[in-house]
Amino acid sequence: MLRGSNSDLFDPRTEMDYDFTRGRSASDGDFGFAFNDSNFSDRLLRIEIMGGSAENRVDGEGCTSIIDWARHRKRRREDIKKDINNGDLSVGAEEQIFGSIQPDMYDCVGCDNQDEEAEAMVERSPSGDESADGTESSWSMDCSTVVRVKTLHISSPILAAKSPFFYKLFSNGMRESEQRHVTLRINASEEAALMELLNFMYSNTLTASQAPQLLDVLMAADKFEVASCMRYCSRQLRNLPMKPESALLYLELPSSVLMAEAVQPLTDAAKQYLAARYKDMTKFQEEVMALPLAGIEAILSSDDLQVASEDAVYDFVLKWARAQYPRLEERREVLGARLACYIRFPYMTCRKLKKVLTCTDFEHDAASKLVLEALFFKGEPPHRQRTLAAEESATLNRRFVERAYKYRPVKVVEFELPRQQCVVYLDLKREECVNLFPSGRVYSQAFHLGGQGFFLSAHCNMDQQSSFYCFGLFLGMQEKGSVSFAVDYEFAARSKPTEEFVSKYKGNYTFTGGKAVGYRNLFAIPWTSFMAEDSPYFINGVLHLRAELTIRH
Repeated sequence: MLRGSNSDLFDPRTEMDYDFTRGRSASDGDFGFAFNDSNFSDRLLRIEIMGGSAENRVDGEGCTSIIDWARHRKRRREDIKKDINNGDLSVGAEEQIFGSIQPDMYDCVGCDNQDEEAEAMVERSPSGDESADGTESSWSMDCSTVVRVKTLHISSPILAAKSPFFYKLFSNGMRESEQRHVTLRINASEEAALMELLNFMYSNTLTASQAPQLLDVLMAADKFEVASCMRYCSRQLRNLPMKPESALLYLELPSSVLMAEAVQPLTDAAKQYLAARYKDMTKFQEEVMALPLAGIEAILSSDDLQVASEDAVYDFVLKWARAQYPRLEERREVLGARLACYIRFPYMTCRKLKKVLTCTDFEHDAASKLVLEALFFKGEPPHRQRTLAAEESATLNRRFVERAYKYRPVKVVEFELPRQQCVVYLDLKREECVNLFPSGRVYSQAFHLGGQGFFLSAHCNMDQQSSFYCFGLFLGMQEKGSVSFAVDYEFAARSKPTEEFVSKYKGNYTFTGGKAVGYRNLFAIPWTSFMAEDSPYFINGVLHLRAELTIRH
């Protein structure tokens, strides 16, 4: 919808409102017919293309894969930094300063006269100081080696509506803004991307369809502040098949561009891809161990990791950090500042939390704080835990949000006197129980009694007469071997209407390693009745189970 008649077409606030907030504007119509047509143009754009060696070709030129593009781009950065360090950048004393938004920008040259004699211009950094350390600035090249010149007919309203860079160029009140001739000086490596970008500003489409070329256009669009083109490239890249190499490259984009919000959807898609691909880290151990820090963060941020427990996540993070950062000081910095927030300490076992306190890979004060916070969470009543998890589910920090562990977390209360005893609480969501049908099982994390490891397992199985499916609960001992252990046990579950624990089964058993004992039909009802909407055993969608274990003497 157009604004009032008093609105300035080139008011940056108007353009920003359309281009960034609403996503499309009146300027997003297809003006491809007017591209390089003198009948619909008010200025001439002179593009001076500077010579360069084969190494200076555009990042996407000749690249058949994302890996080639990233490798060539890295080599260009290193070469340019080397030139800067060697003092190869020189600026003539007669050069004018023509303000631009960023130090890493194509050279922009304004013509003084109608015979197109160009004066060299120098970018200005956001602070107003001349930039001397731009990592990829094309003004590092020898300005005397213009190998060819392209001249295009352009419409200043179309370009200005799309780009704050061109808006400033055409409306800065300087002498150059009043002339019909404008000169851009670019490296030969940037020609294809710039031509694609200019065409997009008219037609809102690109001919480039491969990832390396789209990335080149995206970087050019960032330099010339064409956010709509960056979003278009980002969308096209998201629609292409993704691989680990491309996903890792997309994770780096926000730190490589000025308009990071334009590529955020692509970055988010890359995180989701990595989290889904490496959901079961045990299947890709070598690949995961070789991933960079950004990739590890993307994986650990997922709620859907298929890991045995949070203890396993902690062990993996330590293993990865020790392999990638052999120096203790550097490892502590990475763990404390980058990775600790992705470990959900409240869901680690108390045994493992004790080890955190003595782990030298973490700063002692930081480790103490993490463990204390975890213990406080464990001590909260269930409703308070759910509230904390819900509050954090919408934030980046999800330390109170439970993952989909292979082994379900339990709460354990231990007693030494008058007899060695432990009370174990296991909660299962209705959805988890639904997934057990017809023959699934879910295991709890290990807990200990008398120095021996035990676990609970919930099953969907046939009753003893094999006449119907039902819910079963079993108790097993971890250690294998000749160890013999006599235990009294009792299973209970909360039940409506009182919502108190009601005993369901009592027994005693002398365990040997690897054995399990329990009851195939804990509630003495068929599976359909157990899972019914009016089932008395699901309270707010949660099945609450309790097991009491006592060592027999």
